[in-house]
Parts: sequence; C-alpha cells; structure tokens
Amino acid sequence: MAHDAKREDYQRLSLRYALELDKSGATDAARAFAAFGRRFAQNRDSLPQSDADRAFHLVALATEVIDYRLPFASDTQAEALIRRGRDLLDEAVSLDPSCWDALRMLAATRSASVDERYGYLVEQEDNVRAACEAERDRSLEELGLERGALGASIAMRPYWRWLASMAEDALICGRNRASIDAAERLLASDPSDLSDVRFTLAYALAKLEDEKGLNELASRYESISPLRPADDAWILLARCAVAHSLCNYPAARAMLVRLLESYPGGAALLVRQGELPDGEFARLRVPPYSEDELVLAVSEGIVLLQEGNDRSGRGVFGHWVANTVSELDPEAAKEAARMAKDKGASTS
Repeated sequence: MAHDAKREDYQRLSLRYALELDKSGATDAARAFAAFGRRFAQNRDSLPQSDADRAFHLVALATEVIDYRLPFASDTQAEALIRRGRDLLDEAVSLDPSCWDALRMLAATRSASVDERYGYLVEQEDNVRAACEAERDRSLEELGLERGALGASIAMRPYWRWLASMAEDALICGRNRASIDAAERLLASDPSDLSDVRFTLAYALAKLEDEKGLNELASRYESISPLRPADDAWILLARCAVAHSLCNYPAARAMLVRLLESYPGGAALLVRQGELPDGEFARLRVPPYSEDELVLAVSEGIVLLQEGNDRSGRGVFGHWVANTVSELDPEAAKEAARMAKDKGASTS
C-alpha cells in the first residue's frame, strides 16, 4: 500500500503512451510499448506528456527531496534541500495551476501553523474533489475498461491524499471528530485504502477513548486490507492507549506484548519514542512490520504518548509505555539510551 510518487509518475506516462499508440494505429504496439521503460528511464522528455504530467514529475522529484532526503540531512544540507523542494513545487504549479499535490505541499511551507494549513485544506476540498472526479470520469470514458480503472484511480489520488492530509492535520490540531470524518470519507472513496488512512483513524478514535469504534475498525481490516490483519503498530498502540485511559492495565500490557511480537527488536524504539517529520506528499513508504514502520507509528503516536502531564517530561501514557516495555525487555532501556547518545553525538 501507500502512495509512491515515482511509480505514479511512471503509470501516468505509460497510460498516455498507450493512448497515443492506439491513436497512431501502430501495427506492432507491443514492440513499441516494450521500449517505453527504456525511454522513461533514459529520455523521459521524448515521451508524449501534458503539462499536468510534467508538473507531477516535478512533484515526484520534490517528494524525494522533502520526504526522503531532508529528514536525514545535516543542518548545512537542509537549507539547500528545502529551497530545492520549494522551487520544484513552484515550477509544478506554474506548469499546472491545478496541481493539487504541489499546492497541498506548498501550503505546509507557507502556513504559519498546522491549524492554518488545515483551514486551507478544508476550504479547497470541494474544488479538489470536483476536479479529480471530472478527470476520473474522462479517464473512464477515454481509456476503456482495464486502462480506465487505473486512469480513474490515478485521477482520484490527489483528492485521496488531500483527505489524508486533512485527517492527519485535524488529529494534530485536536479536531478528533473532524479527523474521523475525513478518514471515513476517504475510505468511502477508496475502500482499499491506498493512503493507509485507517492508521490515522485508529489514533483519532483512541483520542476519543472510543473502544467500541476501535474494535469495529479492527473488524473492518479484513475488507479494507485483506492481506494484512489488525496487528499493525497503529491499531495496537491505539487500543493500548484506550485500555490505559480506562485503567485496564492488564489489557494495555497485553497490547504492548502483541506490539512487541509484531515488531521484534522494536522495544527500544517504544522506550525512546522519537519523532520524525510527517511525509508531505503522503505517509512515508516503509516495509510492513519493519523497525522503520514502528518508528513512523510511534512518531505519529506522539499525540497519544505525550498526552497528560508527567514529571518525566513525557506524557502519562508515554511514561507508562516506556516503563512497561523496559520491564518486558530489560535491555530495551539500555539500547534506547545508547541510541539517544549516538544521536546526540552525531548532531553535536
């Protein structure tokens, strides 16, 4: 799952290329299309494309810079990467004023707060939906059954990412019901959940201490994501948080045990509870059940872990998680301390 800007860039041009072959009446379309991958990799500009396609390619380049290089850059590198990413997005909008992904990503750099960006997303949602739905209908009409299904999906993805950002920003702003509403509308539009918005939904339900809602969400996983059960870090951490808030400590501890079973070797990450910048294009792509995925879930889970006051500097729930994981895995606290020391040494 998860959005892949590079793959989507490839898919957009492959569809346009196939359509051009149909129009040209090529006698050996299979042979012509076989050369597409080479041309895409070596001479992309030689392929037929619209300004919207060129704009999305710039978004894909900006995504690599902002989401996958910037979080790991040194202070001296960061300024140049930020400038490069912004320039790419500005150029994308100059080519296609309705490049919704670029506009959404630029809003993050131009808004004074998450609240302000959330307001912008809400204000523009109807325009984004209308434009994407019109492009979807055009794709279905022009591309036929098989190609049309992919074209329709590609057309709707900017709107899906828009809704996913709305859900995430609403959660950060404490607008939990608004986050749930955006997530549910996204799931209604994309039942296969390419955006993994069910993860955001789990945290919003946890913030409302909605144990019933979380149980219902877990039961929906079979239809949303048949190849992956409800044992990801988001749903387990959310259910743990609700159990803890209801003072059902045995159940909360059992959820932590399940979490550690799903992510072997991840105990130190739960003790340390570090943060990463959110992906601007979409949630970062990481392998399922990897340490990277746990890092991402814990980072997004700061909204739960830091809730409440605690003398340790963590939230009440975060402090409990760190202590309990240390009891379950005594080496975890030592490893977390080493990780913190290593990070401090690398940034000093």
